[in-house]
Amino acid sequence: MLDIAVIEEPAAAEASLDPIRSRILAALTEPGSAAMLAGRLELPRQKVNYHLKELERHGLVELAEERRKGNVTERVYRATAASYVISPSVLAAVSPDPSRSPDQLSARWLLALGSRLVQEVGALLTGASRAKRRVATFGIDAQVRFASAADRTAFAEELSRTVATLVSRYHDESAPGGRNHRVVVGLHQIPAPHPGTEPAPGPDQEKEDRT
Repeated sequence: MLDIAVIEEPAAAEASLDPIRSRILAALTEPGSAAMLAGRLELPRQKVNYHLKELERHGLVELAEERRKGNVTERVYRATAASYVISPSVLAAVSPDPSRSPDQLSARWLLALGSRLVQEVGALLTGASRAKRRVATFGIDAQVRFASAADRTAFAEELSRTVATLVSRYHDESAPGGRNHRVVVGLHQIPAPHPGTEPAPGPDQEKEDRT
């Protein structure tokens, strides 16, 4: 079972978003048959069996084993991944395009960058999985609390300069056999954990989507 699988086919995405099927996927992190799932989810076995076949058809679940019980063969399934991400390629015609109106201070542009990140890394994972190879990536996740809007601006400017310096130092356009890599750095406020608890906007926060 994969840790994360990327859904790139519209039909598979539609199948995963069905409420019953998403419950079945969650339950199948532990292998189970239609009868076992019917008991766990308190659903009719016939309905569970139907949804299992649809999930299997789209590659979201797979046969783990078959058990013989008298004259009956019990099919035991498992999810193909512990969790799933739907690639923006599913909505290719309307997916965000970071090259359209790039703006470092736009939350919508940051979202477009994130969308492209999911799409590109998802495609790499899918290809690597088929070839049974690993994907070379690197990620940093950190939190910083700014005392003021001025500190946040200074941080963003220094970060931009540092990344630009690193890129110029290591980028080699003429390197034989070199491979292009994408560097994405984002900064955004962490959403409040519960509705209604987000602090009121400060004087430095703009009305629209600028961060």
